[in-house]
Amino acid sequence: MTEQEAQRISKMIKDNNIQIIDLKFNDLPGLWQHFSITPRQMSDVDDLQNSIWVDGIGFDGSSIRGFQMIQESDMILIPDPSTARIDPVMKIPTLSVICDIKDPLSKQPYTRDPRYVARKAEEYVKSSNITDADTAFFGPELEFFVFDDIRFDQTENSGYYYVDSVEGEWNTGREENPNLGYKPRFKEGYFPVPPHDSLQDIRSEMILEMEKVGMTIEVHHHEVATAGQCEIDMRFDTLLTTADQVLWYKYIVKNVARRHNKVATFMPSRSSATTALACTRTSRSGRTASHSSTTRTATPARASFAAGTLAVFSSTAAHSWRSARRRRTPTSAWFPATRHL
Repeated sequence: MTEQEAQRISKMIKDNNIQIIDLKFNDLPGLWQHFSITPRQMSDVDDLQNSIWVDGIGFDGSSIRGFQMIQESDMILIPDPSTARIDPVMKIPTLSVICDIKDPLSKQPYTRDPRYVARKAEEYVKSSNITDADTAFFGPELEFFVFDDIRFDQTENSGYYYVDSVEGEWNTGREENPNLGYKPRFKEGYFPVPPHDSLQDIRSEMILEMEKVGMTIEVHHHEVATAGQCEIDMRFDTLLTTADQVLWYKYIVKNVARRHNKVATFMPSRSSATTALACTRTSRSGRTASHSSTTRTATPARASFAAGTLAVFSSTAAHSWRSARRRRTPTSAWFPATRHL
């Protein structure tokens, strides 16, 4: 952290009338966690070495999935100034900053911090001989469903899940007062124009919000399945940057859907009768030397290694990274995961 970076953040807070600073970090399964502080704690940095940028701020690591035991719960977050973005979701002007996790005594990076894992992977690519390139790029293509209703429960004498979408092919005969039709049939959602595609404006709103936090979006469209399957593609980047953007992507998709009284999920499949979600990856490597523009496509083994690292950043990665594109997934695999939407 430099004085120039601290001044840049202070200026951003003042220029945008920021009232809340939201500190984000991700747990081991890949879900963003957060808590908020006042802007004063970031803008008053007369003594930079004793500020939150260097000393960090504490939290209870024993309450985070996969982290610490209760007797060793103290952890600290160190904000990364390069990740500061105006939060496009919050009504109150909020500055979101992604943090790194460190041990409060040794100040060493926490080994279970997914961002630290990604950094180590990037350093490994540079230091190893697995390729003559020194930089790896990743371009995930994430897919998701947007539902109008979702219910699930597990009791002493029953267990079920229920999802519904106004687009669902199974609703062609439902009384909707009136039912206007235009329900994409099974595996025919790719990709007729509206009114078959009822989510065009919502996806457009999502990508406009994504662009506000610095993401470069290439294309969005309805996907193959009925009932609101969507895809938004973002431009490739280095591993850590792409992983941070994947979390921004999911955060924005879920919250924009909620604005419209809908729910978005990245679970791979909600039914054995419909097309499953996938997270297709594109991996490229190349040299960053000023006189070199050579890029090389990563071999399957290298791509798998890198994708496995990136998978730490997705709460649904255990399913979606291993799901072949458009492969059916049994309904029994969907229910236990609904609690981690």
